[in-house]
Amino acid sequence: MKIILISFIINLTLLLCSHFPTFIHFKHFFSHSRSRADVQTNTSWNAPIIWDGMFDPDVFDQRHKQDQSTVALTVFAVGRYLDAYLGTFLNSSEQYFMVGLPVTFYVFTDVPEKVPNMKLAPQRSLKVIKVERHSRWQDISMMRMKTISDIIESDIRHHSTYVFCFDVDQVFTGRFGSEALGESVALLHAHFYNLPKHRFTYDRNPKSKAYMETGDFYYHAAVFGGTWQSVKAMADACYQSIMEDKQNNVEYLWLHKPSRVLSPEYCWDRSIGYQKDIRVTRLIWAPKNSDTLGELKAPGAKKNSFNTNGRPTTCLQGS
Repeated sequence: MKIILISFIINLTLLLCSHFPTFIHFKHFFSHSRSRADVQTNTSWNAPIIWDGMFDPDVFDQRHKQDQSTVALTVFAVGRYLDAYLGTFLNSSEQYFMVGLPVTFYVFTDVPEKVPNMKLAPQRSLKVIKVERHSRWQDISMMRMKTISDIIESDIRHHSTYVFCFDVDQVFTGRFGSEALGESVALLHAHFYNLPKHRFTYDRNPKSKAYMETGDFYYHAAVFGGTWQSVKAMADACYQSIMEDKQNNVEYLWLHKPSRVLSPEYCWDRSIGYQKDIRVTRLIWAPKNSDTLGELKAPGAKKNSFNTNGRPTTCLQGS
């Protein structure tokens, strides 16, 4: 009986390892957390918060290559955002995003013929998908989630292990590598990560599907990702929540506890100025070109603000 039980446990462990490589293989690789005593490196539910100095990039890259990890990157470039940001975003992503791993770039735009040509490394490809242009930010957010879910179902799930979704008005400036891959990945907002929780502008409208009194962190929707299963599930839930909340005139999205949290160095706003805990910047908010964008954003509005005039574009709140 003992031999049978031990055999069952070993087989079950192997099964879990094969289905959940993020937890089993990589969790203990964040072994340098003691070198970052100046910042929080783990959540209360024991998910790593990734900062420079916490990991050996070569170890992560080698393990993901052994596991044959593949990544899909999605980005929307509609209207004047295509001209203003897409070229810089794509060129910088090819230089810094998941270098050494197979990556497929999915560009969603209303003018496919204007997408610039890219010189791509081996095992990296670009797909351009035409989408409709919407004028209301709320409709943009809603259709973005539906489009992400649809492309995962029809295409990405057949080719990619992980999915990362980005806003286009950003520029990669340093390694954004395989250490960021996990089952569900959220990003700490650069403007909120050092603030006390009572300053978080959560949705406190009881009618909203995203209603919450408080949370653990304030996440930024400019970057989110995970396994294709996790991202699709979140996109479906967000889309459904928006559809239901539109009937009550509230339009917010939210995210449950992620398995991996990226520090603000993975999406930094240089207008904040020097912060001693930000040793490197891997992705930055792109400078706004008012001549190109015109009136697309209200003066003084923060990029992807979570509570701009009570109506955010896409909001991921921590629960």
